[in-house]
Amino acid sequence: MDSLPQSVLFCCDHNACRSPMAEGIMKKFYGMSTYVQSVGVESDLEIDGFAIAVCEEIGVELSRHQSRSFDEMQAAGDDLSSFDLVVALSAASQSRALQLTRFFHMSVEFWPILDPTGLGETREDKLAAYRKARDQIIDRLKEKWGEPTELK
Repeated sequence: MDSLPQSVLFCCDHNACRSPMAEGIMKKFYGMSTYVQSVGVESDLEIDGFAIAVCEEIGVELSRHQSRSFDEMQAAGDDLSSFDLVVALSAASQSRALQLTRFFHMSVEFWPILDPTGLGETREDKLAAYRKARDQIIDRLKEKWGEPTELK
């Protein structure tokens, strides 16, 4: 089990589902001692309503999340090299992260988290798919950094 890094960047395809869930859950589990952000390869989608719903079930607030891309993050002055760890939750975001960090001495990890978008026919089926993705994120967080330290 690793000690918590000073800063983590989660990334996925659109910064509308998996990476915001990972950002929110990490903040809830381990508090504000680690600087946590998320981005997408693209930022063309709003935060996903099903992601909001399944995170709300565990007390994680996502409704105010603003999606942003790697390019928007850099344009806003957030330097990718200032992160200790980049966690890619999709193959496309892993590729983009590796491309952007090739000159930096930093770690990029790939956590293959289920993309729940488009899965399921009914609302309950869709929620089940999103819960599965959420629970995969929780399992990976605990595997990497241990049991949550901030849960009340």
